[in-house]
Amino acid sequence: MLVVSLGGSPSPRSRSGVLLERSQRWLQGQGVEVVSYQVRDFPAEDLLHARFDSPKVLDLLQQIENADGLLIATPVYKASFSGALKTVLDLLPERALAHKVVLPMATGGSIAHMLAVDYALKPVLSALKAEELLQGIFAVDSQIAYGEGSAAAQLAPELEQRLNESLELFFGAMARRPKPLDPQLLNDRLLSARWSI
Repeated sequence: MLVVSLGGSPSPRSRSGVLLERSQRWLQGQGVEVVSYQVRDFPAEDLLHARFDSPKVLDLLQQIENADGLLIATPVYKASFSGALKTVLDLLPERALAHKVVLPMATGGSIAHMLAVDYALKPVLSALKAEELLQGIFAVDSQIAYGEGSAAAQLAPELEQRLNESLELFFGAMARRPKPLDPQLLNDRLLSARWSI
C-alpha cells in the first residue's frame, strides 16, 4: 500500500505536522509506504501563478495517482484551513482523489475551530472526488506538546487514542478498497478470450 501525506502548515514546526509524523510512523509500522509533502516544499511562484506543469506539482499528482490513500493535515487559520494548502489543492485535477481513502486532520487554538474540518476542508476534498472521506480528527493545540531538544512531541492520551482509532479505520478502508484494473491488462484479457456466438 502507498499513502501520500500532505501537510498544510507553512511553518517547519507545527502541531498538524506532529499529527502527520505520528500517522506516518503508525502506517509504516503496518508495512505501508508513505510519501510526504509539505506546502512549503512547493515553489511559491508555482502556487501563486497556478503552474499546473510545475515539476513538484506533477510529482505530487503522480504519487497521488499511484496511492491508495491520502493523509492531509492543516492548522486552522481564521476558521478555515491554510491558504497555502488551498493553493496546492487548487492545482489538482477534478478527479484527483477518485478511488482514494482520505483522512483529514486539523489543529486549532480552541474547539471553536472544530467545524473547519467538516465545513471548509471536507467540501474541497469531496470536490476532488475522494472515494471514502473518513470522519477526520480535530486537535486543540493544548493536546499536543512539542518535545524539548530531540525529544518527541507528546499527545494527550485522549487525542492519541482517537488518532490510533482513526488510523486503524484508514488502514482497514484501504485494505478493502477494490484495486482498479490496469487498462492494458483488461485489453489483453479481452484479446485473448475465447468468444462464441
